[in-house]
Amino acid sequence: MLRPIRRALLSVSDKTGLMDFARELVTKYGVELIATGGTRKLLADAGLPVKDVSEITKFPEMLDGRVKSLHPAIFAGLLAKRDKPDHMQTLADHALPEIDLVVCNLYPFEQTVAKPGVTEAEAIENIDIGGPCMVRAAAKNFESVAVIVDSEDYGYALGIMSANNGSLGREHRQTLAASAFREIARYDRAIATYFNRLTSLENPELPGYFAAEMTKKQDLRYGENPHQKAAFYGEHPAPTRPCVATAEQLHGKELSYNNILDLDGALNCVREFAGPACVVVKHNNPCGAAVSAKLADAFNAAWDGDPLSAFGGIIALNKVVDADTASAIMDPKAKRFVECVVAPDYEPHALDALKKWKENVRLLKTGELTGFPQGLDYRRVDGGLLVQTRDVSADNPDKWKCVSKRKPSELEFAGLHFAWFVCKHVKSNAIVLAKDTHIVGVGAGQMSRVVSVEIAVKKAGEKSKGSVLASDAFFPFPDNVHAAAAAGVTAIIQPGGSVKDPDSIAACDEHGIAMLFTGVRHFRH
Repeated sequence: MLRPIRRALLSVSDKTGLMDFARELVTKYGVELIATGGTRKLLADAGLPVKDVSEITKFPEMLDGRVKSLHPAIFAGLLAKRDKPDHMQTLADHALPEIDLVVCNLYPFEQTVAKPGVTEAEAIENIDIGGPCMVRAAAKNFESVAVIVDSEDYGYALGIMSANNGSLGREHRQTLAASAFREIARYDRAIATYFNRLTSLENPELPGYFAAEMTKKQDLRYGENPHQKAAFYGEHPAPTRPCVATAEQLHGKELSYNNILDLDGALNCVREFAGPACVVVKHNNPCGAAVSAKLADAFNAAWDGDPLSAFGGIIALNKVVDADTASAIMDPKAKRFVECVVAPDYEPHALDALKKWKENVRLLKTGELTGFPQGLDYRRVDGGLLVQTRDVSADNPDKWKCVSKRKPSELEFAGLHFAWFVCKHVKSNAIVLAKDTHIVGVGAGQMSRVVSVEIAVKKAGEKSKGSVLASDAFFPFPDNVHAAAAAGVTAIIQPGGSVKDPDSIAACDEHGIAMLFTGVRHFRH
């Protein structure tokens, strides 16, 4: 049922777009405006006719503005059901106005508590009371009242009103009500999470209660397999850091479930490096990675790490893609099949060339890859959720300890450093072989670590001679060292911490291999 908007109550913290919206309500549809505090002043200063809420309640604002809209004169006009004669008679008996539209967004609680050094008093002062009450009342009575909590919906409402002589239909009011209840739920979750952190001082990063809000970004064709339904959800509010969820797709067909998983893994690996770097990911594991003085050279070295596995993979780059890098990717002699390319940005000529290269290749732009993923890391299990802090900032190369008789050379140390940070992103049991600063072999996801060594060596072939090896966790037996030595590995980096460490160190000394202990483990199950 269409209902005209004749009277609107406005009370907003974020005033973005409000003036244009209110002006059109007044000038085009003759809507009577009621507003609170700063909102009323803004509208009045702009020359719009607007009543202060106290003119309706016959009661002044009090307690520093904490009490202004919490009054029967407001809530009766919001909650009265227009199709119930006794409700309407009550409004008439008390000379109370019907309110047809509420425009309200809430005090900036989340932005306040996110500020460094915010005090508890500041946080509490930014807990809105009247706003959520008005929004809930209007949303509950959506059969009669419309509610807008997001400035993005101003245009939506005006478009509907324009097509319906200033009225909104039931389905439109219901859509707006759904948005309003989501906003109230989000707001209350944020407050509850904050208070639970205050009362969980012994473990503030993992409090007794937390809530995460996700908003659907898109439906996906299917999940990991065609018989599974899937969708991609993004954090709300959206992260400000560059990541897959905030990346802009510039070209190609829609992303798949597996594409998104691989893109996330590739991005998180390539952002480990400051110099021009490329990571090639297949089935959520790096199969190639390299750092070089030029991005094109990094790409070529990364792809050559395992060209067979790279076929159909994801390419992640940490610098702006230039013409040389685009040409290397598109090299017609290589006949490469690439699912996705993700990078901070693309030079115009490089982007145009890549778009013309293949119709379906997905090209994504993230913006500069600053920092590392923040917040908590979640993994769903049946009936529950595993939550942990992210595996970032644990490594300090200055504290790495050489435990072998021979120390690694400068070149070996650079290779070990590079291999260690790639190994962090490989599924356990993870073994990475590197030469200089590019990967030559990877062993991943095996139940036995020595089998991962054997796989990495097989992948590397002759390139294993003179390579260095990184292991994400300690060697339980010296057989790993013997296998590495037989393949020509000259230096090893691993966490240490096994009861068999002395045996592994002795094996390194036997073969003249340098070994570093990091003291940090990087399992990735």
